[in-house]
Amino acid sequence: MAIVDATDCQTMADVRAGVDAVDAELVTLMARRFGYMTAAARIKQDRAAVRDEARKAQVIANVCSHASSTMLPDGIVETLWDQLIEDSIAYELEIFDARATRSDGASDGTRTRDLRRDRPAL
Repeated sequence: MAIVDATDCQTMADVRAGVDAVDAELVTLMARRFGYMTAAARIKQDRAAVRDEARKAQVIANVCSHASSTMLPDGIVETLWDQLIEDSIAYELEIFDARATRSDGASDGTRTRDLRRDRPAL
């Protein structure tokens, strides 16, 4: 029996299979999202444009609004997306810097590290 909803679970094996299936879908969606970060690094002409606090706040507000109709506890979506956005910014900076290095032949590798927040991994 294929589990389509958590309410269908009868055993811990069902729960684990469902979690694993959702995780696989999330990885696919994350890869798709990071593809947009690659595109952003290609499109942006100025490295300073990579970090956009107004856009970050807008994205978090959007997902919190979408999550308000779900059963997620308050704060989880905001916390997850804050980390996701910070990791996305770091990734975009790496792509941007690699592109710049190919263009000018010089990079000391510290620019991206300096802009990452000190945060525990999820």
